[in-house]
Amino acid sequence: MIDIKQLRENPEALKQAIARKKFAVEWDEIFRLDDERRQAITQAEAKRAEQKAASKEVGQTKDKSTPEFQQKLAAMKALSEEVKALEASAAEVDSKWKELVLSVPNLPDASVPSGNTEDDNVVAAEWGDLGTISQHAIPHWDIPWFAKAIDFERGVKATGAGFPFYVGDMARAVRGLIAFFLEEARLAGYEEVLAPLMVNAASATATGQLPDKEGQMYHMPNEDFYMIPTAEVPVTNFFRDETFDEAELPVYRCGYTPCFRREAGSWGKHVRGLNRLHQFDKVELVKWVHPEKSFDELEKLRGNAETLLQKLELPYRVLLMCAGDIGFPHAKQYDLEVFAGGQQRWLEVSSCSNFTDFQARRAGIRYRPQGGGKAEVVHTLNGSGLAVPRVLAALLENNLQEDGSVKLPAALHSYTGLTELKPVK
Repeated sequence: MIDIKQLRENPEALKQAIARKKFAVEWDEIFRLDDERRQAITQAEAKRAEQKAASKEVGQTKDKSTPEFQQKLAAMKALSEEVKALEASAAEVDSKWKELVLSVPNLPDASVPSGNTEDDNVVAAEWGDLGTISQHAIPHWDIPWFAKAIDFERGVKATGAGFPFYVGDMARAVRGLIAFFLEEARLAGYEEVLAPLMVNAASATATGQLPDKEGQMYHMPNEDFYMIPTAEVPVTNFFRDETFDEAELPVYRCGYTPCFRREAGSWGKHVRGLNRLHQFDKVELVKWVHPEKSFDELEKLRGNAETLLQKLELPYRVLLMCAGDIGFPHAKQYDLEVFAGGQQRWLEVSSCSNFTDFQARRAGIRYRPQGGGKAEVVHTLNGSGLAVPRVLAALLENNLQEDGSVKLPAALHSYTGLTELKPVK
């Protein structure tokens, strides 16, 4: 949530900053309701003071049998009803105002380039030699044995499109990738948590999925639970409504979960095979940090994700996302994309983002300054470290051999017990 103080003290600067993003905001209604709610609160407080004074006067009256006492008692009861009505009105206006404020996205940082589409994103770094990609590379779904190792057809039978089965050595490869990502995160200082796969609406609101991505999440209305679109949601909420001591910061956590996304409207060749699934595996890296250090922590987070791709020997590039292409809660975002040699295109495998105080303000996550004083809001960050399906797609395509086998990078040998994926008969 944006800082209300900033909303009131410098609204034009706020509006100009958020105009760089792709989200529409009902500014006039927000300001109108803010004025109305403050007036309603003031009126309710004034009437409550009258009620308190009248109650005191009634309490001090010794002779309660006089007509004057009965008049004062009736006036006090009338004031009580007025106070209740004014408080109810103020609460209703406040609820409408808060709902609109929650629809305001985070401000993009000044270092974020302007732009409206993915074409305006900036290549910040590149790594790897595309010339090392196998000359036999083809799209992974065209590998002759692919459908036996990753069975989409039976996944449709069991659940629906986008829910594949991983079979045999392919299942081992997925498990090995997850273990590799988690161990590398541990070595980088992240403590592992195993998180719930469903969250309540308050958790989804805290991280900015609500209100924004209702259509992307699977929802169970009976309990009002949401299947998580990423481990970011439950892991960030681990510390909801809690306060750190400043000396505890930064705090790093990592977590593996399956992720569930409806991906409504997705179709075409760019979402074939492993490119886009409704259920997929991912390791997430989450940070709670001091506000003065959050952008330095973003660069470290990005470095953690890049290290994984380098150890997997996958050529990649880093995109600094433009203001019009970053998400609702994001202040600054890097996307890491691997090159898939068979498809001859870049595939996003990680987003590394700084949310500044946006999520923490909604989640009530603060820290106590060492020198004393009022608790301050922390900054939160998260990054994929990494998402499995597209990493696996690039590994299959880039390392496909003439005999149909797929060589695995040395970093995965001990985690999978395999040096290659052999053709499935």
